[in-house]
Amino acid sequence: MEPQIPQAEPAHPPLEALAVQPLMNRDYESRPALFYERLRAEYGPVAPVDVLGVPAWLVLGYPQTLEIMRDSRGVWSSRLDSWRARREGRVPADWPLLPVYDLDMSVFRDGADLTRLRSAWSEGLRPFQDRTQPQAKQMELAVRRYADELITVLSEGGRTGWADLSAQYARPLPLMVMGRLLGADTARGDDLIMDVWRVLDAGPDAAEASGRLRAELSQVCAAKAAAPGEDLPSYMLAAVPDLTVDELTREMVMLTGLIGDFTGTLIANTIAEVIVGEAGVRDSLSAGMIQEAVNRAAISSPPMANLTFRWPKIDMRVGRYQIAAGDPVLLSPAAAHLDPAFAGGAATDSIYSSRAHLAWGAGPHACLGRDLATTITTIAVERLFDRFGGVRLALPADQLPWRSSPMMRGLRSLPVNYELAADPAPLPTARPEVDAPEQSAAEPESRSLVRRVLRAMRIGQP
Repeated sequence: MEPQIPQAEPAHPPLEALAVQPLMNRDYESRPALFYERLRAEYGPVAPVDVLGVPAWLVLGYPQTLEIMRDSRGVWSSRLDSWRARREGRVPADWPLLPVYDLDMSVFRDGADLTRLRSAWSEGLRPFQDRTQPQAKQMELAVRRYADELITVLSEGGRTGWADLSAQYARPLPLMVMGRLLGADTARGDDLIMDVWRVLDAGPDAAEASGRLRAELSQVCAAKAAAPGEDLPSYMLAAVPDLTVDELTREMVMLTGLIGDFTGTLIANTIAEVIVGEAGVRDSLSAGMIQEAVNRAAISSPPMANLTFRWPKIDMRVGRYQIAAGDPVLLSPAAAHLDPAFAGGAATDSIYSSRAHLAWGAGPHACLGRDLATTITTIAVERLFDRFGGVRLALPADQLPWRSSPMMRGLRSLPVNYELAADPAPLPTARPEVDAPEQSAAEPESRSLVRRVLRAMRIGQP
């Protein structure tokens, strides 16, 4: 691994004076492998880019990205007050990604602040991720029911038909899971997820969407502080009693992105990978290795292509460039996975697998909800291909519409033609010790919930 070297003397003009490549362009959206390859060939493992009007360093190299994520020497900051241009008033007030950064959640914290918030997350998620716990068993059964009912509803037209597996399956499923985690109604349906998209995609109404998200989730968090339940916000408050409603709200906004957006995107990307991928993916699936298919999709199409900025505390040399203290640095798992140092020189369209990928991050900010998101995705993919005997794209793979976002990469829609399986695998039956009668009685019927969510998503269910 090439070390990051502290350096006092500049070897080139400062970032602001360099010619920068626009991050958002046609190749980035539709042919990202080609885009990253061109940058790597011209600049090496780190390149100066323009992120919607803000100059930044894009780290393309796998070793460099991993080392910055791990930050074993404590020289990289995630704190917003480390951003020199922002301190000096040089970040435009209308920068499209500013609503993301203004949320100031744990992803923008370091040290004791980060440790405190992550401890709340760790303890809050534990009941849902520890498969020995009743909450985790209940969650898995609920996800299976939600997936099965979504498939039943979207295939009501007959044994064969057409469906959009993004809008009708991959997006609503995590939305329903998120409602269960929050212990809250999901009646606003797709509007919540669309607001997440507007914020992360840096759309023209990102600021208004961010405000709506915070207002709605603030009401949920205030209710949990007043009357705790058996849900994620309540568990987090119990783990860190001095957690304020405002702090909890910010973290729950992040939850909507990680469960509602990241997981939904991973589900759609995995399904697409299985349908159009090489034999290795299909063989893994047919052998019952669903998690391996999820892992391969996380490598080839990580939902979060680029992470939020990091800033060096001191001048650092990375690759052939000096990065000045306070310069914004964008880490790219998508580019890192294409680095020959990671891919071993394999062709960009080949199938390779590694547990060392960076889709879940690494180091102090590694994703604490990885097991839950993987479980949701695995169940979603498993039930889909159990219920469908045949699934094929309804249009050529190179015409699938991808989101144009500086952070997320996923399919806007995934249109398919399907054929139901003649004898689908049965849905596991709930056991009394797993689904307590008092909890199942309080839940709405699965199919009723599915129809209500799909109505909110304007899919046209009666």
